[in-house]
Parts: sequence; structure tokens; C-alpha cells
Amino acid sequence: LWKNAHLVSTVVSGKEEEGAKFRDYFDHHEPLSTVPSHRALAMFRGRNEGVLQLSLNADPQFDEPPKESYCEQIIMDHLGLRLNNAPADSWRKGVVSWTWRIKVLMHLETELMGTVRERAEDEAINVFARNLHDLLMAAPAGLRATMGLDPGLRTGVKVAVVDATGKLVATDTIYPHTGQAAKAAMTVAALCEKHNVELVAIGNGTASRETERFYLDVQKQFPKVTAQKVIVSEAGASVYSASELAAQEFPDLDVSLRGAVSIARRLQDPLAELVKIDPKSIGVGQYQHDVSQTQLARKLDAVVEDCVNAVGVDLNTASVPLLTRVAGLTRMMAQNIVAWRDENGQFQNRQQLLKVSRLGPKAFEQCAGFLRINHGDNPLDASTVHPEAYPVVERILAATQQALKDLMGNSSELRN
Repeated sequence: LWKNAHLVSTVVSGKEEEGAKFRDYFDHHEPLSTVPSHRALAMFRGRNEGVLQLSLNADPQFDEPPKESYCEQIIMDHLGLRLNNAPADSWRKGVVSWTWRIKVLMHLETELMGTVRERAEDEAINVFARNLHDLLMAAPAGLRATMGLDPGLRTGVKVAVVDATGKLVATDTIYPHTGQAAKAAMTVAALCEKHNVELVAIGNGTASRETERFYLDVQKQFPKVTAQKVIVSEAGASVYSASELAAQEFPDLDVSLRGAVSIARRLQDPLAELVKIDPKSIGVGQYQHDVSQTQLARKLDAVVEDCVNAVGVDLNTASVPLLTRVAGLTRMMAQNIVAWRDENGQFQNRQQLLKVSRLGPKAFEQCAGFLRINHGDNPLDASTVHPEAYPVVERILAATQQALKDLMGNSSELRN
């Protein structure tokens, strides 16, 4: 059946107008074993909304007029039944037909439909995971002053400027699409000049194109405004704006302006900013709410952790949400790291992690290799080399009689 059966979708009588978005599946069928995940999930959603009816047709010659049941013939062959116009043939055929329709088909249909759904969900979740990975691993713009524009029409465009380190330095709301374009242009130009803005991140939501054209007009009017514009996905920005974390970070900032801050920061460092948002809210796939939420959350969380640990984390600038994703660190440990940093200043070496409350030798062993300290006591603290391997590096330096700074990042010399 898995090889030969077709998944058949038909519209429920009277639901044609209500379910117009499912019109492609009003009279649709395709082989069960090859139905793509997005179409399978679309049909299951249509069934859940009461618009579509789904069934299986087990006959491999689906497009030909039916002669006799393909599966009933399989049952008769299995039992060795031969219909030779004997008196009992009609009864036998009826029993086989009843057995197939009532006892076998219903169970097989449930099982095979479940298999189709499971495969479709797995594939959809894997697509979500790949898309999230690509988004998180997008190249960061780096330490450059950035203006974030959260587009809007009637409610205005929210503006936030962050410095090279991501610190918020200015906010405003402009109304370029409601007859105040000249005033809005002067505001943007003044902010760009005052804070030496190098990049302008424009959210890709409602009025994104209009806001992009507005900024191009600003550059024409004010030649000194040379910041490069970049369209940035604003998925999840509103979720972050209303989150407890955003309230803690910007207690005195209006909720509507927090989204612009997030848009600016996710251009500077996508990974560091997006880890603050529930992965399911980032919007990286279709039919997100049609799959197992537990499996989806587990998969996406794993992707975030893989990305964070692959890139590494700057111990002296990382936020609590970012540190929490590092292998070996709990949320409590991450909070204690930030608290220690606030009280004692920047970490100078990885060994200072052992002074952090609740962070013992075992946690240190797991997390140390993923935490970076730039311009610290030991250049190796800025690398992926784990502290327990430092003696190996020292032996290499002694054997080659070279300085550490000459070997770090010099792959050709290391190969030699």
C-alpha cells in the first residue's frame, strides 16, 4: 500500500467558499509515498479546519476505471480463494469485501496517514532548523554604529541608533509616509551625522519598501548621509519588544521603540541578538503550528546551541541569554557571570571563571573552550583552544621557536 496507494483529497460539500485557500486540494490526489511535506501538511490543515476530506485509494491503476478491488484480490490470493461460479462464491466475495473495508482498510488508513504526517512533520522541522541555522550564522556587520528603522505607515517609523558596541544612544519616531517627509528626513540626517552612523537596518515588514525609498531620498537631500542601507528580517522583533528581557534591558523605553533597537542590533550581530528570542517566534518556515511543538522546540533549541558554540562567545560582552546557550552553563551561571563582570570589571583570563559563584571545575571544563576573551592576559583565551590544551601549544612553540602571535591564525605555518 505504501508504494501503490494514493492520498486523495476532496472538498467537504458546502465548504467551497469558506475554504477557498485550499482550492488546490478540492480534487487532488498523488502517490502516498512521494507527497511533499508542505502539501501533506496543507491537506492535514484543511482536514483539521473541516474543509477537506482525506482518504486512501489503494489501487495502483488510480486513473483507470476500477474493475475490482485491488486489495480484495490480494486478500483472496493470500487465502487461496478462487471464484469459479460456485454457490458460495458470492458469500466469499462479500466476506472478503467486508473484511477489507471494515477490518483492514480503516486500520491501515490510520497507520499510513500517521506515517505521512510524521514524515511531513520531520521534514518541515528539518527545514525550519536549516533556515534558522542560516539566519543565525549570517555574517555580522561588526562593530559599526547602526540605525534601526522599524517601518510603519499610520503609526510612524520607529528609529533607534546604537553605537559600535550595541549600546542604545538615541531614539525617535518619524512620520515620512503621512505628509511629514521633510521633517523626518532632517531627523534622520541629524542622527546619522551626530552618531557617525555607518549602517541603516530597515525592517522588512509593513511599509518596508516605502521606508527604503524614503531613506534613499534622504541621501539625495543630504549628501553627508552615506550610511549603507540593509533590509533586515524583523521576524520576532515584536516578541522581543514585549518580553521580560527587553523590559529589563530597557525599562524606560517605549515598547514600540524596542523593536527598532533589535533590528539595528541583529544587523551588527545576528546570533547575539536572535538568541534573545524564542526560536519558534523567528519565523523561519511554513506550517510551524501544524507540527509537534515539543519536537520543534527541541530541534530549534539544539540549532541555536550548536551555532552559539560553533562561533564562540565574547565573555566580556555576552548577554545572559547568549551565555545560557553555551555548553555547560545554566541560566543561573550565566547570570552570575554577568554579575561578576559588573562588579569586578572585564575578565582578563579564563581561569577567573572559577571565581564565579556556582561555576565549578566541571562546568568550567565544559564551557571554557567556547568563551573568548579578547585582549586578555593570554592570547589563547581568544581562541578555540581549551585551557587544558595550553601545555600542548607551549610545547609546539618551544619546538618551533616561534612566538604565539606568529602562529595564531597562520594555518600554513601550523601545517608545516
